[in-house]
Amino acid sequence: MPFSVLLLPILAAAAQAQVPQDKPIVVTGYAGVPFISPMGEPFRPRRTDEDALADWFRQADRNQDGFLTVEEMTGDADRFFATLDTDHNGEIDPEELVAYEWEIAPEIQVNSKLRRPRTAAVDAKRVTDERRANGKDRRRPRFEGYDPLDGSPQGAARYALINMPEPVAAADADFNRAITLAEFREAAASRFQLLDKSRTGRLTVPQLEAQLPKLPPPGAKPKRYRDNEADTRVGQPLPPGN
Repeated sequence: MPFSVLLLPILAAAAQAQVPQDKPIVVTGYAGVPFISPMGEPFRPRRTDEDALADWFRQADRNQDGFLTVEEMTGDADRFFATLDTDHNGEIDPEELVAYEWEIAPEIQVNSKLRRPRTAAVDAKRVTDERRANGKDRRRPRFEGYDPLDGSPQGAARYALINMPEPVAAADADFNRAITLAEFREAAASRFQLLDKSRTGRLTVPQLEAQLPKLPPPGAKPKRYRDNEADTRVGQPLPPGN
């Protein structure tokens, strides 16, 4: 009898041992677009009427007075840092950063064709060779209504208050590929200042809701910036061209 035939029952038994028969695979669906907090934590609505930004705000507002202070935002950053620092060594290292980007908040992956922005309630038909031959699209393959390199917000910025594609990695102030708690706290404080446009030292849900990415009308193309035009979106603006 061939060896491959003898091996089949062994492989089948091993597969059964790895997948418990009494624990079915559960896939969770969400009713709306996610919200990515200023420090990168994803909040996903389970109902169509649920406000994911308000969910994060209520969690961060420790005294529940309806106002978010820099101390509360820093405290919320401490809590999320503890979630990311799985080995509890006081740093978010490259492996923990990969776990964040692929397991905790996969929505932030930049330029993914299957992860469309908040505006993507559009007819996302695949561009075919026939359409390209007819002159309707001669560029790289993409989805109608969504071009991931069109100048619109990328990564986490699609679902966040601040224009940062990867908010956790952006806290690495010294670029040594390890994010300390001190760096994470400093990032939280600086991002609070970015959001506190009125300089009152406290934030409210309506103030923050007004800073979410604006949704253009269906079918409208995202704003493109000219070579010499500064990108004025909240976050880290791009310098004007030379």
